[in-house]
Amino acid sequence: MPDTAAEAPHPRTADPRVMVPAACTMVVVALSVRILLLPDESGDYVTFLEPWYWHITSHGGFPALADPSFSDYNVPYLYLLTALTYLPLSSLVTIKCLSMLFDLALAYYTFRIVLLLRPAQRWTAFGAAAVVLFLPTVVANSAWWGQCDVIYTVFLVGGINHALRRRPWVACTLFGIALAFKFQAVFLFPFLLVLVLVGRVPWRCLLAVPAAYLALDVPALALGADPVRLLTVYARQTDTYHYLTLNAPSVYQFLSAPGDIDAVRSAGVLVAGVVVSLLVGLAVWSLRRGRPGAPDSVRGVPALTDTRVVLLATCSAIVVPFLLPSMHERYFYAADVLSVMAAFLLPRQLWYVPVLVQLASFGSYLYCYCNTPKPTPYLTMPAHSALMLLALTTVLRTTVREFRPGPEGPAPSHRPVVGRHSAEPART
Repeated sequence: MPDTAAEAPHPRTADPRVMVPAACTMVVVALSVRILLLPDESGDYVTFLEPWYWHITSHGGFPALADPSFSDYNVPYLYLLTALTYLPLSSLVTIKCLSMLFDLALAYYTFRIVLLLRPAQRWTAFGAAAVVLFLPTVVANSAWWGQCDVIYTVFLVGGINHALRRRPWVACTLFGIALAFKFQAVFLFPFLLVLVLVGRVPWRCLLAVPAAYLALDVPALALGADPVRLLTVYARQTDTYHYLTLNAPSVYQFLSAPGDIDAVRSAGVLVAGVVVSLLVGLAVWSLRRGRPGAPDSVRGVPALTDTRVVLLATCSAIVVPFLLPSMHERYFYAADVLSVMAAFLLPRQLWYVPVLVQLASFGSYLYCYCNTPKPTPYLTMPAHSALMLLALTTVLRTTVREFRPGPEGPAPSHRPVVGRHSAEPART
């Protein structure tokens, strides 16, 4: 009798005759949907992005970056935009296609992470990538709005991918690149702090974050840019808008401040910092309370399973922008993506969380639609915030349950990730 188990294909090796055409079809359909939105000009494109594009072209391309004061973005995005100005494309197509290319990279990393955690379910990983690629906020952000939130999110998700694969230096480097593209990358830094405090990421690896950030400033410095201006770009950004919220489905939709807005904003930052610090402390304490030899620890090292890593990242991506003041509607972009991954990993508990997040996040996008005819938002902004709050409480409750030690230890699909002390071989 032949050994059928030995002859069966490895679960990671799906038949390429099926998988490759399916992937190509998904990409073609995704790009076709986005092409339909290319002619739309958003308010941000008209007011900011198009003038930046024409400033670059009228000043000779890359030499224009000697004085990047024409933009309030950091220079890494301007590098990419400048490189594309040399192509024979219109400004509108150039700006949107740049973000659309990163949409594909985002779907790829989603596939990689879900496949890593569910190696026997390749089509599940494919489904997660497809859902992310067709999320209303992902499509609208790049193809309609022309925004670049997908770029920093790709590097954040890439950092999570490499953290799961026990490559802390690469993970921290990608987090640094994400920070160089957008300051909103800090929404996942509480998650990174937990990884450091429990020993999953060595402290010295954090040096890669500022190193990557500063390295991306070098080309602009070589062109003659002011180093002080480059290093203070985010300080100027945070002082631009003096509102409690800018159509973000956050806690500030429930508040009103007729008096000193700046005082409320300062208090909000302080409260957010305290709450996030408490949550980080609780997560670290929960991971470290396992006794040596207990099922949820290995040689005294706290078990940080793959699923727990994704849940922590999802919590961080939701709770930080939900509590901080002066957030834009787009600042839940990372939460949009990570909530999908979490739902595919724990479908019974979290299947409806991406729905709640999308209803809240995309609904707030509709308030910023300036073209005619203008769509009518389906809910009020406080209602959107209530949906986001419900999603947040659900993810937090599920995370607490996952962190609760049980007599049987982690489930087989939640294999512990404990660093070099683990007997489990590193993934490649």
